[in-house]
Amino acid sequence: MKKRMTWLLPLLLLAFLLLGVVSAQAQSGAPHTPTDDEVNAVASQLYCPVCENIPLDVCGTQACAQWRDLIREKLSEGWTTEEIKDYFVEQYGDRVLATPPPRGLNWLVYVLPPLLILGGAVILVQAFRTWKAPVETAVEVENAPPPAASAYSDDEYITRLEEELKKR
Repeated sequence: MKKRMTWLLPLLLLAFLLLGVVSAQAQSGAPHTPTDDEVNAVASQLYCPVCENIPLDVCGTQACAQWRDLIREKLSEGWTTEEIKDYFVEQYGDRVLATPPPRGLNWLVYVLPPLLILGGAVILVQAFRTWKAPVETAVEVENAPPPAASAYSDDEYITRLEEELKKR
């Protein structure tokens, strides 16, 4: 009886493994019908070539409905998101992409905002340093040396004004 059990257990394991492989192959061979969410995930990364600045997943035109059907067809054939995006770029140009590729002048879109933020931060730091000038206190003003003779010391009015200010 023990000898039978030692042979039976590995045989059952082998049968279950083979059954799992066969069922996985049967599922992969069947054509996959993409859901609306899968189609919209790709369509949201593309813009309508006919309408200006409207993502393909929300555009209501007949052309966009046809393009969404085309995306569904390509997904059911096993195309990846990148392959579908490349197909649309080949047909309609870079303007159909939601995010421009970082080549040509498009790289400025990726480089300029961080540079502008960094430049603004440098300007702010410099401005804060200049605004941080010490404020003179009343004690410092009293202990300050008298001002040098001005060019207006000959003027009688200014001399009398300075004397009145010293009395106060």
